[in-house]
Amino acid sequence: MDEGGPVCITFENEKGDSSDQLYCELVHKARYGESFHMKDQRCSAGDYVLGRTSKSPADYYLRSGRYRDQETAGKAVESLPSIRKNYRSIRIEPLSSSESIPDVLVLYLRPEKAMRIIQAYAYHFGRAPDISSIGAASICGDCTTRPLTEGLGLSFGCKGSRKHSHYRDTEIPLGISGKIIEKIEEGLEKSPETFD
Repeated sequence: MDEGGPVCITFENEKGDSSDQLYCELVHKARYGESFHMKDQRCSAGDYVLGRTSKSPADYYLRSGRYRDQETAGKAVESLPSIRKNYRSIRIEPLSSSESIPDVLVLYLRPEKAMRIIQAYAYHFGRAPDISSIGAASICGDCTTRPLTEGLGLSFGCKGSRKHSHYRDTEIPLGISGKIIEKIEEGLEKSPETFD
C-alpha cells in the first residue's frame, strides 16, 4: 500500500459500539491507525450486506437513482453478497494493532499490486478467483463479505465508499480471507515479479 496500512476485520460475539459513521469510513480510518469495535453503523446497504438486517436496501437504491426501476433495484440487491453468520460486533483495526489472524484483511492497492495478489492466489489454486462487483456495497460487500466465502474480493468502489472514505482514484480496494493470507504471502514470494 502506498498510504496507510492493511486493515483487519474480525467478527466477534462481544458487545460493540454504535457508530454514526459508515462501515467504509471506519475501515478507511483504520488504515491510518484508528481502531473500532462496532455493532452497527449508518448505511442501510452496509447493514444488509454485513448481515445486520434482512431488510432489502432496494428502495434506498431506487430513491438514489442508481437503478432504473424497482425490479432492477431488487435484482441488484439479489446480486450482493450477504453474511449469513451470527455475530454481535465487528472489530476494525490496523494490522499493526491486531493480535490474531483476522477474518478478512482489507488493502487499498495500485492496480499492479492488486494484480500480484490475484497472481499469488492463482499460484496456489490454479484458477481465477471468483471476483464480481456491481459498483455498490464495495468495502462492506466486495471486500469484506465476499472474501469470507470466495477467498478474495476486489472492488472498484461504490458511490458511498468513494464519497465518504475519500480513497484515491488510483486505489483498488481488495479483501483477503484470513484463511488464505499465508498462501497469498507464499504466492507473492514464489511467483515471478511483474517486471524483472
